[in-house]
Amino acid sequence: MRNKRGWFAFPYVIWMALFVVIPIVIMAVYAFTVADPATNATQASLDNFTDMGVYLSVFLRSFWLAILATLVCLLVGYPVSYWMAKEGPRFQRVAMALIMLPMWMNFLLRTYSWMSILENNGLLNQLFRAVGLLDLLGVDHIQMIGTSGAVVLGMVYNYLPFMILPIYSVIVKLDGSLLEAARDLGADSARVFSKVIFPLSLPGILSGVTMVFVPSVSTFAISNLLGGGNQMMLGDLIELQFLGGAYNPHLGAAVSMVMMAVVVVCMVVMNHFGEGEEQAVML
Repeated sequence: MRNKRGWFAFPYVIWMALFVVIPIVIMAVYAFTVADPATNATQASLDNFTDMGVYLSVFLRSFWLAILATLVCLLVGYPVSYWMAKEGPRFQRVAMALIMLPMWMNFLLRTYSWMSILENNGLLNQLFRAVGLLDLLGVDHIQMIGTSGAVVLGMVYNYLPFMILPIYSVIVKLDGSLLEAARDLGADSARVFSKVIFPLSLPGILSGVTMVFVPSVSTFAISNLLGGGNQMMLGDLIELQFLGGAYNPHLGAAVSMVMMAVVVVCMVVMNHFGEGEEQAVML
């Protein structure tokens, strides 16, 4: 009977092989080979990885902006999650609908909307002009589009729900008897939060950090649209190597391999840390 049930996993195995394993193998082949312009043949080489030193600033910018966006999401998302978990079911349903409502719209549409808000003649600059702020500063507009701040803002707006939902799902399931026991032992609200609620919510925090950091470090639409081409990130670099004028799929595959390896290492470290925290809390 167990062997017959295993056949139900066969379509999933085929799907994973076609759309996950095979593309990764193709990417690895491209990453560890170079094309000979004279013969148009490929040969094994590590030149693609050594040539990436030219794009060190792109790597640093990508990870810095992704870390910054993740921290902002955590600072905003944790209080919102905690507030939602402490309210009644009716409030939670309304808040959940409001959080998920923007996610029902297309990702690019949401990003284009921020372009209309942040551009030099956008809604914000028009508002500043109407209240006389631009005249007070002696400028025609405040430059917001094409900056690192605009890219981080786009990341936070698009990925904030992925921080709120995991933390909320953990906090709302906390055993109320633990909080009552802490208060009975004389702990005030601050101590209950720091010694009970926050440690128990760490698995949700780690899940949220992972779900925000991974798409942030690999994004290209947000940095391309809100960065105005001035804030190139790893996703833009990869797209440039495959679709841009600097066509070099071998280098693009090598960058993808490095980025994938870094993301996997980060996820393994955070998962290991999360397991350690859960064991410490249980003890």
